[in-house]
Amino acid sequence: MKKELAKDSNETVSDTIQKYRDYVITDFVKSVAPIVISSGTGAVVRDISGREYLDCFAGISVVNAGHCNKEVIAAAKAQMERLVHCSSYSYHVQPLADLAEKIAQITPPGLTKSFFGNSGTEAIEGALKLARLYTGKHEFIALHGSFHGRTYGALSISGNWSRKKRGGPYAPGVSFAPAPYVYRSFWRDDPEECGRQCAKAVEDVIRFATSGDVAAFIAEPVMGEGGIIAPPANYFREVKKILDRHGILFIADEVQCGFARTGKMFAIEHYGVVPDILVTAKGIADGFPLSAFTTRPEIASAFKPGDHLSTFGGNPVCCAAGLASIAFLERENLPSHAAAMGEYALSRLREIQRSNSLRGDVRGRGLMIGIELVQDDELTPAAAEAEAIRDACLHQGLLVGVGGVYGNVLRFQPPLVISRSQIDQAIDIFSKVVKEVTAK
Repeated sequence: MKKELAKDSNETVSDTIQKYRDYVITDFVKSVAPIVISSGTGAVVRDISGREYLDCFAGISVVNAGHCNKEVIAAAKAQMERLVHCSSYSYHVQPLADLAEKIAQITPPGLTKSFFGNSGTEAIEGALKLARLYTGKHEFIALHGSFHGRTYGALSISGNWSRKKRGGPYAPGVSFAPAPYVYRSFWRDDPEECGRQCAKAVEDVIRFATSGDVAAFIAEPVMGEGGIIAPPANYFREVKKILDRHGILFIADEVQCGFARTGKMFAIEHYGVVPDILVTAKGIADGFPLSAFTTRPEIASAFKPGDHLSTFGGNPVCCAAGLASIAFLERENLPSHAAAMGEYALSRLREIQRSNSLRGDVRGRGLMIGIELVQDDELTPAAAEAEAIRDACLHQGLLVGVGGVYGNVLRFQPPLVISRSQIDQAIDIFSKVVKEVTAK
């Protein structure tokens, strides 16, 4: 019987993989893991044969409350029994109203009005439009190495060549400032000076690279695709002073780092500043497609009839899931759990770094951790080694990501419900794989 089940699962895997090859566009990804995921619980996913994998990528930092969280699923099911869709901006629906109220309660002070969409990119595009309408200005400043989405406007403000190649030319009116990337800066041993100098560079960009018509500065409080780059503590305080002097809005892109991922409900809270517009998605509804941008009432009122809409935005099922997910994050105190587990994971990873030939940097906030691999003291990116470690981890039952501007950063971003023992399991696998890869 077991042999027959194994045969059936192998045939299903082959059939699914073949259907991907025949019918799914996947040419935009470098490689697709040769497994078929069929279920998940907490920090664990299972393939179609029943083999378990410890998921330390969380669907790209999405399932913060864990795979198939029972409370989130129950809330979505209950809503499905009542109403799935009615166009939430043509009529009023209670889940959207309740979620908007909740987000106003947990976001930084003054941010009380939200617009809901379906994806992070959609929310970014909406935030850009709103900033232009409110200020009457048309230019933007973003950071080197940043990533804000895949659509034309979002890519135009992304400072990551690997995500933009073959798609240009992009929208005019966007200037880029140096990212506060301490590890690759002139001030590796002085993060505060790095923050000060990179903030000063923003003012230089305003003066020398724009026409003085800047609507907003946009940045991720912790840069995800750029390589898990957490700016120095003083960076955003210094930048906000500059922006306020020039009448420029600050858009905080928390698509990847929001909802308890970094040890606080929103990553910008680490820096003691309040953005003018806060953009969220990914972890907002534990896997259900939902996004938002949230702002002050006077900025929100810049939208007039006909200026904006989203057919599926604020879908009642997704909003119900979002409410349940946030309730779970708060009740289980997952921001504090993420902070504690992140510190523990960082300490163990740094031990591996000290005791192995692995070179590079280990950094992050909460459970948003990056391990940058380099070949030498000149910081030559070790992209091939990073991919080899990711692939070897997969074969050992561990899912991690790879990213960074140079493709050499291993990304450790598990569901926030991960336990200490699961972190030990993950890092034990990682340590073993690193030794094997670096020994070759």
